[in-house]
Amino acid sequence: MPGRWDTLLLSMRFLDRRDAGRQLAGKLSGYAGDPSVLVLGLPRGGVPVAFEVAQALEAPLDVFVVRKLGVPGRRELAMGAIASGGLRVLNSDVIGSLRIAPAEVESVAAMELLELERQQRHYRGDTPFPNLGGARDYCGRRRAGNRIDHAGRGTGAPANRPETDRHRRARGGIRNRA
Repeated sequence: MPGRWDTLLLSMRFLDRRDAGRQLAGKLSGYAGDPSVLVLGLPRGGVPVAFEVAQALEAPLDVFVVRKLGVPGRRELAMGAIASGGLRVLNSDVIGSLRIAPAEVESVAAMELLELERQQRHYRGDTPFPNLGGARDYCGRRRAGNRIDHAGRGTGAPANRPETDRHRRARGGIRNRA
């Protein structure tokens, strides 16, 4: 009679992170040997996955450090994130609905930036973050950095969504701001 753990193991897609990386690398095999490919892994759990992908594709591996910007007093609720390379994404829906003042957002961002910089020094040493300008992910979508407006504010749209702001605006999901 199968137990709870047997059921759990049967429902898992990967044996471990290395297996996940090997399976992902198989899906991306068309990029093997492409000199323009750079594999980024999120410390800590994403790096073993990214390592396997980088090895299989014969591509360089780098780390992409991300820090959540937690809502003051409710740190587990994200109001945005900052990441390597100066990326900053804010969730305007959360910030607006909770009436979080810009000064509070900046205070949290400044605190998380210190930790992001510490982690980058730990993982990267003195190696600068690579320039990803204009890079596309393997699905051909523009990278998350292009979801940032010219004032450095995030659009609040998930970066991996193929839907454009124009489509969201047409559905009433985004209002033009004065």
